Amino acid sequence: MNWESLDWEVLDRLRETFLAGDKTGGPYWHTITDLECYDFTYGERIGWKWDAMLQELKRRGWSAPTGGTVLDWGCGSGIAGRRVVNFFGPQNFTRLQLHDHSDLAMDFAEHYGRKAFPGLPVDRATYRDLNGDEPIGLLVVSHVVNELTDIARAELTALCARAQAVLWVEPGTHEVSRLLGGWREQLRDQFQVIAPCPHQATCGVLTAGNERHWCHFFAPPPVGVYADSGWVRFGQRAGIDLRSLPYSFLVLERKTPVALGNPPIPAPSVMIGEARHYKGYAKIFNCDAGGVAELMLQKRDAPLLFKELKHGAGPSLHHWSHENGRITRIESP
Repeated sequence: MNWESLDWEVLDRLRETFLAGDKTGGPYWHTITDLECYDFTYGERIGWKWDAMLQELKRRGWSAPTGGTVLDWGCGSGIAGRRVVNFFGPQNFTRLQLHDHSDLAMDFAEHYGRKAFPGLPVDRATYRDLNGDEPIGLLVVSHVVNELTDIARAELTALCARAQAVLWVEPGTHEVSRLLGGWREQLRDQFQVIAPCPHQATCGVLTAGNERHWCHFFAPPPVGVYADSGWVRFGQRAGIDLRSLPYSFLVLERKTPVALGNPPIPAPSVMIGEARHYKGYAKIFNCDAGGVAELMLQKRDAPLLFKELKHGAGPSLHHWSHENGRITRIESP
């Protein structure tokens, strides 16, 4: 697939289907061409979100559990599972399993999974795989939360109960992000929240009074996308701003006994969304164990951090103190 062979009418139909959000409309995919066109465009953009999330996990020093199965549930074209296995290394897993309500999608994902990882068993998850009690090493979930039926929700809940870790990426919209936050609350008794949250407490965004807020971040598109005529045409036709790639995500790892005697570390914060810059200061939507709040960062208090945030290069985790809505001290982690 390339820009010359891309079927733009297929993409138009897929876009209308995505926007409709019909849970009962059946599979999106009518032909392999549908999946090829999707994987090359919409799927690739989803891959950029996964790349950003995986890089964030690397910065935080987290690695996926090794030696187990990766299950890509609701796989579509399989872009999420391939990104995850490639990032952590196929040698660290015993198998890549795929599941989707579309047989055609599983055919596509299985073919390209085997092509990408010739030394790793890649196959469809069977009924027994989905309904048994065998542990799942890594459960991968991508762009499904607003389409879940009651049956699918129950199945996914049961799979989470068997997973050693869960990696989940969704669009960064208000509705979808808050739905994902609901899953965080449902699962946090069983799991340690690895990211994006800097704490294990109740999600501050979901508390009363914060209904207008949502937890989201922005993934950087690859260098050169803005100058690529194919991507520019795709963005215009699909009504997508190539500069903006909002996403929400959740990473969970099953709880284990906490080691005793570990020295305390400063409680970190995470900046939700992007900083809003004004003359001499920036406003930041901050999340920490105390909840969520809008904070002001004076340029004179932390000029280097102010510059990094302005250019979108600041790290997502921060160690700072704040009082009365103002960041008062930047601390070393």
